[in-house]
Amino acid sequence: MTGRAIMLQGTGSDVGKSLIVAGLCRLASRCGLRVAPFKPQNMSNNAAACSDGGEIGRAQALQALACGLEPRTDFNPVLLKPETDRRSQLVVHGRAVGAQEASLYMTERHKLLGRVLESFDRLTADYDLVIVEGAGSPAETNLRARDIANMGFARAAGVPVCLIGDIDRGGVIAALVGTRTVIEAADAAMIRAFLINKFRGDPSLFEDGVKTIEAETGWPSLGIIPWLSAASRLPAEDAVSLERPQARTSGTLKIAAPMLSRIANFDDADPLRTEPGVQFDFIPPGQAIPRDTDIIMLFGTKSTLGDLDFLRTQGWDHDILAHARTGGRVFGICGGYQMLGQWVHDPDGVDGPAGSAPGLGLLNLETRMTGDKRVRPVTAYEAGSGDPLTGYEIHTGRTTGPDTARPFLTLPDGPDGAVSADGRLAGCYVHGLFANDDFRQRWLKQHGANELADQSYGEAVEAALDTLADGIDAHIDFERFLALAETPGWTPNASC
Repeated sequence: MTGRAIMLQGTGSDVGKSLIVAGLCRLASRCGLRVAPFKPQNMSNNAAACSDGGEIGRAQALQALACGLEPRTDFNPVLLKPETDRRSQLVVHGRAVGAQEASLYMTERHKLLGRVLESFDRLTADYDLVIVEGAGSPAETNLRARDIANMGFARAAGVPVCLIGDIDRGGVIAALVGTRTVIEAADAAMIRAFLINKFRGDPSLFEDGVKTIEAETGWPSLGIIPWLSAASRLPAEDAVSLERPQARTSGTLKIAAPMLSRIANFDDADPLRTEPGVQFDFIPPGQAIPRDTDIIMLFGTKSTLGDLDFLRTQGWDHDILAHARTGGRVFGICGGYQMLGQWVHDPDGVDGPAGSAPGLGLLNLETRMTGDKRVRPVTAYEAGSGDPLTGYEIHTGRTTGPDTARPFLTLPDGPDGAVSADGRLAGCYVHGLFANDDFRQRWLKQHGANELADQSYGEAVEAALDTLADGIDAHIDFERFLALAETPGWTPNASC
């Protein structure tokens, strides 16, 4: 190993590990270090396509962007994509290798540690610093045996750990001290420091709390990171905000998206949510799609058949069909596109439970799932204008039928998607469309938006990463953080 590494673990899920890693990656990159992100095992249906045809968790793609890198399968060697509450598709080194029940995976996951270390070794050979993100919490001692995501990896690879506690959820002293109490001594020895995240108010009021944690654990504090608003301007990987849908704001285009149970790549919505002339609502289970919605969007899903059933259970099928019958617009991406057709067939259960089910019947097409999963970045052309745009595909299934004669896009190897004869119903397989500024703003104008952003979406994400990095840098001892990784050859410069 030529480079050095440090691992960020958390006292629980959603303590901010992913975004802190992204911010630290940007800071280290600005200091002149060749830095890369790494997550041994991730569980998410939000994925990004790599240029070699593999896929990784979306958070690692954002972290790679923070480093100035293209997504690489080594950044996330094991990815679990939930199909049901008890079964996930297993992706290793970017390739789907089948589906496993949770109980079987938990019994056999240690067999993947060698594959994880292969990726880690390649990264430490190529980069000065690797910043590693854990998963969940090391305090889940019932999961410690055969672990490859937290302390099992840290000890196997000899990587020091910084533990993150989330003060916003309350009980952060108990969370950090409790972690030290319940984990075994050899695991506790891997933890060299801790961070407090999401602090609101005057941090001096928590000085005694920090002293208590230091005294009880023997770990030093690296700082208290405040609640950083820049985080809300970055793509989320594992959750979306489920605020109650709002009443229409005068002059806005109202878009609503049902929150499917296995929703995937919902970050397709992020560029739309930043537009000042758009009101975008995710509709939680148990709530109807508002009648004053202009466009209903159906996003991707890890199990099209499973989410078709879920959609019907919620009564959303009636809302969507009524919306379409009264002249409303519906747009589907990937699994959402498949749902718009007449039938979805999955005889071999490659995308969840085996079987067939009628779709919403809004487009004259049908989909058959196959074991041939397509994962690739693409350059596409809008069928109507011929204008180029970039995106990516991650899907199983092939869709055919009369309405595909009116494609939404043209790809290098053929047409993609379908559009109804009146143009109000459409869908395609390509993700990332709305990150293309010209396409997004033209599409929104065509659908009635009257106010558009004056900054490109890519520039906005880059600016948010810089602001996130600045906020972290202002509140932690970054030199001390790097020293924990024993990074060789690092010399501070003015940007640090």
